[in-house]
Amino acid sequence: QVQLVESGGGLVQPGGSLRLSCAPSGRVFSINTMGWYRQAPGKQRELVASITSGGSTNYADSVKGRFTISRDNALNTVYLQSNSLKPEDTAVYYCNADLAANRDVRPRRYWGQGTQVTVSS
Repeated sequence: QVQLVESGGGLVQPGGSLRLSCAPSGRVFSINTMGWYRQAPGKQRELVASITSGGSTNYADSVKGRFTISRDNALNTVYLQSNSLKPEDTAVYYCNADLAANRDVRPRRYWGQGTQVTVSS
């Protein structure tokens, strides 16, 4: 069973930076779009950023100019570089990927378990 494994969350002061990483736990056949969502307490889960296999990116307006999504297709890994962090960026960040585990199945969306990012002084 493929799982997405995230790392890099933690506590950071306002204005600080964090780099999140996410990759499948095992071998997969193909990966299309990968992305990051976040969910703050009492709020709905929202898209932060996404990136296609060709490198096209999409960002939420609230993070444009501060966050950068990237991926290493050889490592099947997606990254989220978060700079100039604000207290309102505090949330659980979830990785997702549209992938096919093997050549016999159609791609579907997988989710990571989530990693906490807390921005506080």
